[in-house]
Amino acid sequence: MTNHERRGLLGEDVGLCRRAITGETGVLLPPFMDHHVHLHLIDEQRLGRHGIAGVLDLGGDPVQLARRPAHLMPRVAYAGAFLTAPGGYPVGRSWAPAGAVREVRDASAHPGVGGGAATAVDEQAQFGASVIKVSLNAAAGPVMDAVTLATIIATARALALPVVAHAEGPGMVRLAIDAGVDALAHTPFSERLEPALVTAAAALGQRWISTLDIHRSGAADRDRARGNLELFLAAGGTVLYGTDLGNGDLPVGVNPRELAALHDAGLRGRALLGALSDPWPGSERSHAVATFIPGDPPATLSAVPAWLAGSIVVPTEELIADEHG
Repeated sequence: MTNHERRGLLGEDVGLCRRAITGETGVLLPPFMDHHVHLHLIDEQRLGRHGIAGVLDLGGDPVQLARRPAHLMPRVAYAGAFLTAPGGYPVGRSWAPAGAVREVRDASAHPGVGGGAATAVDEQAQFGASVIKVSLNAAAGPVMDAVTLATIIATARALALPVVAHAEGPGMVRLAIDAGVDALAHTPFSERLEPALVTAAAALGQRWISTLDIHRSGAADRDRARGNLELFLAAGGTVLYGTDLGNGDLPVGVNPRELAALHDAGLRGRALLGALSDPWPGSERSHAVATFIPGDPPATLSAVPAWLAGSIVVPTEELIADEHG
């Protein structure tokens, strides 16, 4: 198989190149993004060395996130604090500092109301949030009602901010879908979803962030997540690569187990690459850096996940395109 044929497995974003400094040849790909991390729980300096150029932080102290210099690598978009019901998840968790959680006590759509839904959204926006994160975890505590959730979504929409939900427990995915939540922070894993509900999620344009590898020690959750994801993909749903990095023993960088699980669920080749390189919640990829993988592209689809895990982030100006590749 020629390199041209190998590149066909991955689509038009793939190019052959040479590193100007080392002379090493390899493959040029768009920058990769992990769409679910918690920066305060990891060593972010390791991400670029292991292929991740950008991240979406889905729960942290908005003050600390806003203070992070924007020019640093990886590039960071963030939700700021979790918005949750009084006493709801993740209140009281040792990994979630007080600054990373806002308990919404009032469904008020008026600005400046203490504990109000609109106030909580406005606060995250003022600290530079790119998305709003809501906790709908009936398995771990109280959950906000539909009116409060609707106020959060309406306020976020007025600010052009998508809403991401942690939906766990009976009925929580339906609540998120009925409310019009833009993305789910995890592939649904706590219940088998009815095909019609999954189809409705895909039709709404809802995105699911994968996070399949967090279930490697829980067979039931893993099987439910895979089954739900297969239905979502069959319905034309959009899947984003995300790991929930900071949640347990996960590799800091591109996670080959996450990629293999996505491949097994039916997201393969160029679709898998698309989930990794989608700039959401932004609309444009960074042109300052690119992904580099030494050597030739893989010859088979089954080899793609492990191959992608060998990526590193390099400055785009360091890579010279091979016009004959």
